[in-house]
Amino acid sequence: MTDPAGFLRIPRRPAPSRPAGERVGDWDEVHTGQPLLPVVSAQARRCMDCGVPFCHGGCPLGNLIPEWNVYAAHGDWATASERLHATNNFPDFTGRLCPAPCEDACVLALTDDPVTIKNVEQAVADQAWARGFVAPLRPAKPSGRSVAVVGSGPAGLAAAQQLTRAGHAVTVYERADRIGGLLRYGIPDFKMSKERLDWRLAQMEQEGTRFRPGSDVGGPVDAALMKVEFDAVVVATGATLPREMRCEGRQLGGIHHAMEYLTAANRSTASDPVPASLSAQGKDVVIIGGGDTGSDCLGTALRQEARSVVQMDVHPRPDRGRASDEPWPLVHPRVFRMSHAHEEAWARDGCDPRAFSSVAVRFDGDPSGRVRALVLGAVESGGRDPLPGTTRVLPAQLVLLALGFRGPGQDPGLVGPLGLSVGAEGTFARTPDFAALPPAATPPLEEGASPGRAVQAPFGSAAEEASTGVFVAGDAGRGPSLVVWAIAEGRAAAAATDRYLRGATELPSPIRATDRPLV
Repeated sequence: MTDPAGFLRIPRRPAPSRPAGERVGDWDEVHTGQPLLPVVSAQARRCMDCGVPFCHGGCPLGNLIPEWNVYAAHGDWATASERLHATNNFPDFTGRLCPAPCEDACVLALTDDPVTIKNVEQAVADQAWARGFVAPLRPAKPSGRSVAVVGSGPAGLAAAQQLTRAGHAVTVYERADRIGGLLRYGIPDFKMSKERLDWRLAQMEQEGTRFRPGSDVGGPVDAALMKVEFDAVVVATGATLPREMRCEGRQLGGIHHAMEYLTAANRSTASDPVPASLSAQGKDVVIIGGGDTGSDCLGTALRQEARSVVQMDVHPRPDRGRASDEPWPLVHPRVFRMSHAHEEAWARDGCDPRAFSSVAVRFDGDPSGRVRALVLGAVESGGRDPLPGTTRVLPAQLVLLALGFRGPGQDPGLVGPLGLSVGAEGTFARTPDFAALPPAATPPLEEGASPGRAVQAPFGSAAEEASTGVFVAGDAGRGPSLVVWAIAEGRAAAAATDRYLRGATELPSPIRATDRPLV
């Protein structure tokens, strides 16, 4: 174990980020150049080596957190890296992008501040690259089977890497011009450098995975022909359809979905030309949505030198501690959090950019048909109608809708040829073992059942036994979720695919398609 009394005498000390006023002037990662390994090792000593480590349950990957904490505490970065990679294909991604539900589930959080698990994970992953511990893991021999993976986000990449290492010939198809999906065009560089993504893609290519960017399956790439050419298909297209809002003036120019804006910003940092209408420079910006995507828009707008930025959140400002209805070990409770972007807004403007308990009433336009202002009002907790006398006007030449996503879409060129069916939430229906459910096998909702969850079939169903070799992984089947869930889905779907191809599998399967976080 680490230090039997470490959690008693060592206070929590998260790894510091670069000064907010400095980092808002560039696109470098917020932690660039500050590994501070002695600090990380000391924090790892706070791990209590619990008899029942709930951090395992908080993490869908089942990461061996107490084990690599021990090795990080003693500076054994090689063994820590081996233990970390045993359950996670891309810890350098999750160490930067995951909101760390493992920390919310940490047993120490019962009475004290949890272990800085995310910081330790990031440091171990970074040291693995810096010290040359990351190497291609080529299969011992080819299986003679081939698999197509549709989509190159975290779920698709995790599935592809696992299947390649199992000996299958894997080809990843991506409709965009570059591989990476959400990791490439949805995540700003200041959260994760694209260099880290490129390192992993190079590792996968050396292992034998083939990539086909600019290949729209269901469009120019015939999905029906794909089923003939490959022994199995994994659909990991993500949940790309944004949620819409109904509000007077929504049709005005200058109102965009968040991912449209973030994609343009990522292209801009990669030196691709983007329209000036999708830049925040010199504009008053309003972001509608209080989640991580809204925070990413905030940090991006600040770096583009927006004149002002306001982030609206319909929810009231939460308390700093857990509410009584969200006790430990429920993961990711609603507590007051400050993202790096919020810190940067404080540093630049001297105030919190968020407007809590707020709802959009209407958008006002100028004579040219572009948005010029947003009228918002205050709402009570759980309400949607503005309270009388609470409306105010915010100037806005750019409005970003960060309202979440609905599902993967229903492209007929993909859905029909691959035999996919769409569940109640708009996600692709599947068995608990990730096999796609064809339309005829999709059971109707039971009387009185909620339509808010995608259709699933029980284990042992006829649909599962008669699998057509098509599997669904990630947000395309689960709905919008976290990067750590996407990687877990990719690993589990790879195990299911390998079992279909061989009759058995040695690949790990950390979750079932029906598993949900403890909330």
